[in-house]
Amino acid sequence: MTQPTSDRSESHMIRRTRPSPVLRAALRWLERLPASSPARCRALFTNHVDYSDLTPTQYEAAYTWLGENSLLEDPDSSAAAGERVFRAVLASSGAPWLQDADILVRGPDELPEDALRAADALDISENEAYEQVSAVWGKVDTKARALIGSAGELALVALLTEATDARVEHVAAYSDGFGYDIAVHARRHPLHIEAKSTVRRGRLAFYLSRHEYETMRRDPAWQLVTVQLTQDHEIAAVASVAAEWIRAQVPQDRGPFGRWEACRLDVSPDAVVPGIPQLAPLLRPGAAGLLLSGP
Repeated sequence: MTQPTSDRSESHMIRRTRPSPVLRAALRWLERLPASSPARCRALFTNHVDYSDLTPTQYEAAYTWLGENSLLEDPDSSAAAGERVFRAVLASSGAPWLQDADILVRGPDELPEDALRAADALDISENEAYEQVSAVWGKVDTKARALIGSAGELALVALLTEATDARVEHVAAYSDGFGYDIAVHARRHPLHIEAKSTVRRGRLAFYLSRHEYETMRRDPAWQLVTVQLTQDHEIAAVASVAAEWIRAQVPQDRGPFGRWEACRLDVSPDAVVPGIPQLAPLLRPGAAGLLLSGP
């Protein structure tokens, strides 16, 4: 195999999680830095026969990549060097399977080939690699959900404000204690919307907290609304999910010492109703659009 000769090409290989001498170089940097300065490490890597299997260019590309991914900020981390490099490789790779790793990778035997090759280069077992994939997915998914959730709420508030004369209040902007995100204040037809947003097509999954569920049970104005966003975070579709369907899916407490606090629901297509039918009495003439008919 021909070795890349530029720092840019080496760094590109890391970002795509391909097996590379640069992965081994990054691992060596993290193993040596707690006890040595960067200058002493460079001298060691350049002059000692045990490290001569890699080129100075590969060591420098690895050092640059470690800095770009904040792995040089805490060289004394208690986590193993190989695990830290592997997690950073996954997080920076842009691998399309990572956002759906919770359903695509359900065990070590389902690890994608690129993750397996990176794990092999770093001498990480398949079980360890699976654990790291799960951890990275959880962190990426949590961050993405927060960003997309906020964008969806704001976009829905703007759409509701334009389409109705009722006062629309984004209650989640100042408190998460309501059990819903948006209040549409109308004397005869109040509506309390719990918004769940996504940019994915073909898969509708969301997390429901116990507090949101209990609010749904006691509040007849509560409605779960899904917001389909474009990649630019503009609303592409709005739909509703019936409380009856949610009740049938949530876990059950089976004993006095156990209680579920949150669950993930994967919504089937037949459980979704286009638009928000409850809004019909509140909408201005000609303002229905997505709010009643869906896409």
